[in-house]
Amino acid sequence: MHEELALLALSSFVPPPCLLRLLSFVIFMETTTSSSNGESVLRDEIQDLVAGFPSAKNWDGTPLYFYKGVWYPVSGIRGALSFQQHFIARDTDIILASMPKSGTTWLKALAFSVVNRNIYSPTESPLLTTPPHDLVRFFEMDLYSKNQLPDLEQLPSPRIFSSHTHYESLPPSIRGSSCKIVYICRNPLDQLVSYFHFARKFKRENVKPLTSIDEGFDNICRGIQSYGPFWESVLGYWKASLERPDKVLFLKYEDLKEDITFNLKKLAEFLGLPFSEKEEKEGVIQEIAELCSFDNLKDLEVNRTGFFKSAGAPNSTFFRKAKVGDWCNDLSPSMAERFLKIVEEKLAGSGLSFKVSE
Repeated sequence: MHEELALLALSSFVPPPCLLRLLSFVIFMETTTSSSNGESVLRDEIQDLVAGFPSAKNWDGTPLYFYKGVWYPVSGIRGALSFQQHFIARDTDIILASMPKSGTTWLKALAFSVVNRNIYSPTESPLLTTPPHDLVRFFEMDLYSKNQLPDLEQLPSPRIFSSHTHYESLPPSIRGSSCKIVYICRNPLDQLVSYFHFARKFKRENVKPLTSIDEGFDNICRGIQSYGPFWESVLGYWKASLERPDKVLFLKYEDLKEDITFNLKKLAEFLGLPFSEKEEKEGVIQEIAELCSFDNLKDLEVNRTGFFKSAGAPNSTFFRKAKVGDWCNDLSPSMAERFLKIVEEKLAGSGLSFKVSE
């Protein structure tokens, strides 16, 4: 009973404005240090201040901090605060949003290719030599984690960015402008398992490596995970897509797997860049689909080697199986049933449902 009350208080905690302003000021003025494995860590002074926020352990053993309804990893909270306070959107901007391990890398490749198809042919695409995360950069753990005020004004329109922040926590300039938001959602079981395998690749100092998906599963069921709760993330963008279909496009990973041609056309039309009849006849849609396919991206030298410093992970960790229903190899039937039941209860009445098998 005490544990349930504590979790309820934790999930509804809203820091007072004065504490938020102080936190923002200190985080922006302080620098970060790095451990020998490249993990970004908050300095002691900031840790003392953040101690006033609800906190928990992420699956990889690093801290999570609860801020404005989102569980931010230690590597993302500094960037999230700066991003929310300082980013000024253009009406031509494109924001790609998601929960981690929901098809983010795939969506970045697809959106970049659609937007830039008149500049680069598939055989000349920067995707052949540059990881998708370097072409479409994250706000929280990349752009704004490195610099409180990154120089984004020099970027030509349309600018394409990526975020794991929930819709309600996006900067007012994004929600209030005419910029486009594309959210990709993956069924909760595959997202959970994919994130588990991603997290276990990290070797943290003084942290026991993950060996079982049972570790931290109770926290996942409470919504305590990197950029969670899962249901809050998907529900916010789902409702926004229903209320403002001209601004927010809600895509499902499983739908893209089933019919990539239809969904590429849908994406292009939403972005105001529909494929012409000539392009369709010339096979441009299929060329983009093949260029951005999991097998092609995974086999590229640039994605088999190299290191994505912002996430502290090799580029190869962003490509595992990409299969719908692969969760059954890691989750027991009782675990899957438990988590699905929780998600269904949280999304009750929304009209949002998931395909959990092929």
